[in-house]
Amino acid sequence: MTNDTKQAGASGALRSTDASALAAAAAHTTLSAGAPRAPRAPRAPRRAWVALAVLMLPVLLVSVDNTVLSFALPAISRDLAPSAAQQLWIIDAYPLVLAGLLVAMGSAGDRFGRRRMLLIGSVGFALLSIVAAFAPTAEALIASRAALGFFGAMLMPSTLSLLRTVFVEREQRRLAIAIWASGFAAGSALGPLVGGLLLEHFHWGSVFLLAVPVLVPMLVLVPLLIPESRDPAPGRIDVPSTLLSLATMVPVVFGIKSLATDGISGFGIPAIVVGLFCGVWFVRRQLKSRSPMLDVRLFQQGSFGGAVLVNLFSVIALVGFLYFVSQHLQLIAGLTPVAAGLALLPGLVAMIIAGLAVVPIARRVRPRVLVPVALLLSAGGYAIIAFFATPDSIAPVVVAFVLLGVGIGAAETVSNELILSSAAPEKAGAASAVSETAYELGAVLGTAVLGSILAAHYRAAIELPAALSAAQASAASETLAGAATVAERLPGAIGEQLAASAALAFDEGVVITSLIGVALMVAAAIVAAIALRNPKSSAVHD
Repeated sequence: MTNDTKQAGASGALRSTDASALAAAAAHTTLSAGAPRAPRAPRAPRRAWVALAVLMLPVLLVSVDNTVLSFALPAISRDLAPSAAQQLWIIDAYPLVLAGLLVAMGSAGDRFGRRRMLLIGSVGFALLSIVAAFAPTAEALIASRAALGFFGAMLMPSTLSLLRTVFVEREQRRLAIAIWASGFAAGSALGPLVGGLLLEHFHWGSVFLLAVPVLVPMLVLVPLLIPESRDPAPGRIDVPSTLLSLATMVPVVFGIKSLATDGISGFGIPAIVVGLFCGVWFVRRQLKSRSPMLDVRLFQQGSFGGAVLVNLFSVIALVGFLYFVSQHLQLIAGLTPVAAGLALLPGLVAMIIAGLAVVPIARRVRPRVLVPVALLLSAGGYAIIAFFATPDSIAPVVVAFVLLGVGIGAAETVSNELILSSAAPEKAGAASAVSETAYELGAVLGTAVLGSILAAHYRAAIELPAALSAAQASAASETLAGAATVAERLPGAIGEQLAASAALAFDEGVVITSLIGVALMVAAAIVAAIALRNPKSSAVHD
């Protein structure tokens, strides 16, 4: 703690973050119902809120990058002609690598300095964004996205853990986390809108070039406004654990995709078994280590483990929704990218408002009630898509995204505060990384699970006209974008027949995935009602 205080003082910024304040904040978050309260931590100065605005830049960027490709995917498909599997990997390569490395990078930030990791990640992310923008093939784009995930993993844990350093007073930290969570949600929903605006006027590579104007000012402002912080007693660098975390994530996601593409005859089940084996090995290694990369014992706390699962299920639902709705609005409803993005704007606004409005409500309503209610609202959004959406309808999609946004925005603000408050201040990076891992794993599974199920149903249900060549039939049966491209080049009646068949097959798959989305949100609500019921582990409710 003393070393952190000296570093903060040397930086000349936010001098109120000292050892005693951090200790007081930690004590405050772990008080039981009848225990005496710890001394109140000092309130952060105005400069801290400017620092929060700077920390929001990488949050917005990384979250936009999670969803912007959903709207760019039709243009990429027409240009690079990826297969169905490559199309999913273009989306998933980035969050998969990011999720696999978040815990390791959060631990590295605790050891080497969270601000330093933020700056290194920003430089690498900006440079690789330029590379991705000009990728000539689907394989090159997948590789660029994977490399972006490496540097993106340096950004996200640093931003959330630095909030713990900057805002040591409980109520201020809660509001700061609400703003942070709203920024992440806003970025996820802004992705389609920003992508639509860019794609209306520029090449699809422009969605990647967004990183440059965002990260350049951050490189200037972060050293001026934000103090360095690190764990004063960090553990050793654990390379085997880092490799095991990757060896857990990659085979599981690959296995899910393989099952959707090839059924049980492929490599899906063996890959999932390998991933689960590595996951068990990773957990056992952390339990035996004196200085684990991830303190898995935190999951024994109901508030921590339950909040992580809430984050995971929520992001699966959000990213899965955007994956199929973005294609439906453009390729079936016939909207331009800008119009499709604008159709989702009300949901974006609702998500931001809900994330901020839940802060005063959380002072009076316990998480075990507040979070399940929010998640059931999100379930209602998926139900609207399943039962009321039609190929040419826009209103059900808008209403569904509003309900989904309200539920996810409120639930994630509460869950993030619970996660961060459950860990000791010196382990803020590792705890933040767990929260971010849930986000990014959710982003991976949103497309891997829901996207693979949708792709499998589409391939099984589409009826191809007999007049198609072998190449045309292959392209049309792979993806909806492929069918749309082929249909545009066919004579009138045959092209219309193919387009109608593809739209019907896709939307039938959307109904199935929407019902799965309802089940996910209901499951998350049940988990929250059970896991967040212990008031002693509730950091949100005083």
